[in-house]
Amino acid sequence: MSTANSPILTDSETLKEVVNCLTENIPIKTQGKCEQQTIFEILIRAATQKDSIENTSKVLTNVPTSKNVYYHLGKYSDLNSLESDLNAALQSRIPDVILKGKHKIAIDFNLIPYYGEPSPSESPYIYRSQAKSGTCSFYAYATLYVIKKNQRVTLAIKAVRQQDTLVAVITYLLALIKPNTFKIERLLLDREFFCVPVIRWLQALDIPFEMPAIIRGKHGGTRQLIRGRRSYKTTYTLNSDKYGSVTFQVWIVCTYKKGKRRAHGREFFVYAVYNIKLSLYSIHDDYRLRFGIESSYRMKNQCRIKTTIKNPTIRFLFIALAFLIINIWISLLWHHLSALIKSSKKAFSHLFTLKQMLEFLRQTIDRNYGVAHEVYLT
Repeated sequence: MSTANSPILTDSETLKEVVNCLTENIPIKTQGKCEQQTIFEILIRAATQKDSIENTSKVLTNVPTSKNVYYHLGKYSDLNSLESDLNAALQSRIPDVILKGKHKIAIDFNLIPYYGEPSPSESPYIYRSQAKSGTCSFYAYATLYVIKKNQRVTLAIKAVRQQDTLVAVITYLLALIKPNTFKIERLLLDREFFCVPVIRWLQALDIPFEMPAIIRGKHGGTRQLIRGRRSYKTTYTLNSDKYGSVTFQVWIVCTYKKGKRRAHGREFFVYAVYNIKLSLYSIHDDYRLRFGIESSYRMKNQCRIKTTIKNPTIRFLFIALAFLIINIWISLLWHHLSALIKSSKKAFSHLFTLKQMLEFLRQTIDRNYGVAHEVYLT
């Protein structure tokens, strides 16, 4: 690390890193005065403020209108091509220190509520799930993370279509991992994946996994596993009228609330597991690592562009940009604000928080373009 008198990272360097990553991986054909870098910097500025493209174009001076920006973004009409480019961008900024060894991989769903009746062009991209925020319809995005050194880095993201099966989603995401350089220790899945096809498929591929079981039934089903006062292991057969049945191990962990959140008594956690090398008493703490993904989602919401646009390709770009900014922040931490401590490399995230990075990006763009100080009636 540098001395106090010489900066290790500047706001201009931070912006350059983000723009370079976008330019290298996401080609946008432009014309006239609307240059690719300008479009990227408008997107970045909107993301740092959780703002819309419309308002950002008004705040900055000497930039294209929002209509012009959306026109050029609309040229990216192929969602599959955009997914491929954005996933390449996400993986291009992953520090080597995080990729060494075997990894715990987490796959999760990010559901953004959708209200109203979808048009025929929207319907294929509307995902149905359990009611949340007053709706059962969502824009759904599946994300794959690596959990290493208390960092959760996004390796891939996929826009989930209505016809996509859960097995297809996992297959797509795992296929993006380079098998020669990336080895899976086990998968940590959320309860959305607790179903016969997924469990059967993972067992067939011999992929170790752990996921919470969905508690069903009044007395039978998985609810019958919640009994007694001690943790234990057993097997369970999950049945489906459509997909048949699958038998797997379940680990039931019994804990005591001890006044946590003013609650007392026993609490049970039921996990579907396969071929994992953990003790019964450590699986609950191990799975809690995945809960950090929720904090990743909260971080993502700090830099997500605000929009009401219905175009699924542009919406996906805005979501993926938030995850990309977080990946670049982690990359900057490891390359500029880390040091070897007792033969292990440590990043000093308190010296450069995500909030500070977003401020670096905003102030550099404002300085480069200028901001509006007057309003005229025309």
